[in-house]
Amino acid sequence: MFVSWQLKLKKELKIAIIDKTALTKDGDEHRSFNWILNNNKYCNPNRDLYSVSEDYFGFFPKENKKYFIKDLENFDEVQLKNLADRIDMIYMTDLYGIYSKDWYSDNSRGERSQLIYGGMSRKELSLLNLMKSQKKLILTEFNTIAPPTSNKVKAQFEEMFGLKWSGWTGRFFENLDTAINKEIPIWVIQDYKAQHQNSWPFSRSGIVLVNNDGRLEILDYKTDLKEEVPYIISAEINQKRFGIPKKLKYSYWFDVMLTKRSNNVVSVYQIFSNARGDSILQSLNIPNPFPAVIEHYENDYKFYYFCGDFCDNPVKMILSKFSEITKFRWLMYPSNDLAERESFFWLYYQPLVSTILKNYYDSLQKK
Repeated sequence: MFVSWQLKLKKELKIAIIDKTALTKDGDEHRSFNWILNNNKYCNPNRDLYSVSEDYFGFFPKENKKYFIKDLENFDEVQLKNLADRIDMIYMTDLYGIYSKDWYSDNSRGERSQLIYGGMSRKELSLLNLMKSQKKLILTEFNTIAPPTSNKVKAQFEEMFGLKWSGWTGRFFENLDTAINKEIPIWVIQDYKAQHQNSWPFSRSGIVLVNNDGRLEILDYKTDLKEEVPYIISAEINQKRFGIPKKLKYSYWFDVMLTKRSNNVVSVYQIFSNARGDSILQSLNIPNPFPAVIEHYENDYKFYYFCGDFCDNPVKMILSKFSEITKFRWLMYPSNDLAERESFFWLYYQPLVSTILKNYYDSLQKK
């Protein structure tokens, strides 16, 4: 399998990756995409495979808590236009950014702190507009327009691509007992107690829902939920198009995004709530189901929005150097762990993004 991969021909695809949340050189927030690029032998104009630690725009960590930033802020209009002319596609993987306590200390409890760098800029929005006008492929995902992106840039992005963020984000936690699960961000506990008479009545799994305006609600398993974890559901036509399953659990961060009819919804999130959970979602104006992948792949422009932290998966880059490794994907994750994220990569993200890239690359070869 390794020899077969070595013999595979390289395919040039000029890509701009933007990741403003790279705390380490491992590039957790864009490594999954690089895995797919390497596995399929997509290369840059120098015929080199894309490097996780070097080939992107954004935040670059160095030794001893030093860093440098390589982005578009010094580009003028001519340089932005030249970049748009030069590249084939763009992927904004995570614009959440870097915060002082995450960077300078071990912020394992997720305490809020001052922003060092992050959010979509007007220059990046201009690049997206140029890419859209040239009908080049645009991939974006959750935290592209959530804070620290400004409201003005967010609104322009929404108008540009026919989307509307509800303000809600959420995540499944397999255990909400604060004495056991130390990964629950401290601000989740503090904000929930502040809004609910200093109460924290949770000892099972649940789904935390957070609004940009500060509101916070939790759907508790058995109390509010019939099934613990949200699921991604895909219609049969999209299962066949992208090689994705009908139903798959999703255990990481997602956002509740609304979309215009001019866009296609590839998959939806379904929260399996009971009557009490339904009433909570309705009171928050959260539809159920709601989009998981939004697509506009037409003659006018080509755009995807992944409504979750899709590119952040614990995958091993070494496995990208084996042809046909996906045939053994069932061996790559535990089947009884609700919180694991490997199955999402192997069963959903990898076939989805691989198919998108293949279709787009093939279309470029026909020009």
